[in-house]
Amino acid sequence: MNIHSLYICRGASNMNTVLIIDDEEGLRRMLSRIIALEGYNITEAGTLKEARKKLAKEHVDIVLCDVRLPDGNGVEFTAELRRQNTSVEVILLTAYGDVADSVQAMKNGAFDYIVKGNDNIRLIPLLARAVEQLRMKTRIAQLEKQSERGFESIIGTSPSILQAKELAEKVAHTDTTVLLLGETGTGKEVFANAIHNASPRKNKPFLALNCSSFSRELLESELFGYKAGAFTNAQRDKKGLIEEADGGTLFLDEIGEMPHDLQSKLLRVLESCEFIKLGDTKVSKADVRIIAATNRDLQKEVGAARFREDLFYRLNVFTIILPSLRERQKDIPLLASHFIEVYSKKSHSKKNEVTPGFVDALKSHPWKGNIRELKNIIERAVILAGNGPLLVQHLPQDFFNTSINEPSANFDLASIEQAHIRRVLQYTNNNKAEAARLLNIGIATLYRKIGEQDDHR
Repeated sequence: MNIHSLYICRGASNMNTVLIIDDEEGLRRMLSRIIALEGYNITEAGTLKEARKKLAKEHVDIVLCDVRLPDGNGVEFTAELRRQNTSVEVILLTAYGDVADSVQAMKNGAFDYIVKGNDNIRLIPLLARAVEQLRMKTRIAQLEKQSERGFESIIGTSPSILQAKELAEKVAHTDTTVLLLGETGTGKEVFANAIHNASPRKNKPFLALNCSSFSRELLESELFGYKAGAFTNAQRDKKGLIEEADGGTLFLDEIGEMPHDLQSKLLRVLESCEFIKLGDTKVSKADVRIIAATNRDLQKEVGAARFREDLFYRLNVFTIILPSLRERQKDIPLLASHFIEVYSKKSHSKKNEVTPGFVDALKSHPWKGNIRELKNIIERAVILAGNGPLLVQHLPQDFFNTSINEPSANFDLASIEQAHIRRVLQYTNNNKAEAARLLNIGIATLYRKIGEQDDHR
């Protein structure tokens, strides 16, 4: 019997084009007239072979395909379309309400499955919904692409962020080493990615490594690679990230956490593009641009002999300081709106309305976790709100327990850091892995900092 599949692809025309695939010419003609009256362009095929030729030559937005055709099965054709184009939305239409067929059709990626005659009244609304679904997917793809790409992904109009962005744009076209400074969650990796994508290296790899996420031994093997037999279980050669990023950019986050002896090896890479793999005796070379980042004061680290002075000066060729969210308060509504749109699209719902109270609460918050904290809070609020407006009650309880003007505030940097870690642990119900993720530090670093807190009590 026959099946109608709905296939949607954006064409050059402002109207969506429907391809009707059915071996019954009378039914094709009737559907063509009905659908054309709704403003769609129409093209037809009587077999799957003819349909494939149409799809290869013409822009098609929607495909209606009969289940049982002379040269194939519409349910199987649905899977074929899905494999060829991830944006395809499929509606199956058959003369029989076969449950097995409908289940398989949905598994194959059909948008819906309706019965001829009985469900004809549903067809036009289904077309509209399928078109909207495709538009939503397209918008999500655009948003995700934007979040991964160049300087257009950096949102904000405050002077501090515009100044940082201007500096980054100027250095992007060079091969200069860049050092990004700023609090946790200020968007250092976003800046690093934007610099890479605006550089002559943009067609080569961009790799990122958080130096606080590994033990000393693992960090060395991840960076420099190793030869087979270098240590137990090293059964084959492994490229390190420096070699993998050859011709491209390597972003080293939390560079201040790198062990002292590995700092000298990184210095050699910066000075001569040379390194030695674990277990190797010969020198390897890699043309890689280094962008480093830290929330530490590296000059103080140098003074305390925890960071090599020569490496600091080699990294500090071009420094960009990223402002905290507190310094760019006027950007909070812009950033919130962006994240609301992203998470609304991902949850397949319309963009949530925002109440004045919700915006006021965002503006008055101290944002110790900066943009990352804002992003996480918006994601949570969108989930709780569903399709409704974003309200103050959708914010977490401890959101209101912090204030930038706390009584008896201690503005010593170490004390502020300790207080922030305690709040994050409270927020995660003492889940240290989640706390480390929110703080953007390694779990080992978190345990060390917790130990330092205990030592000072």
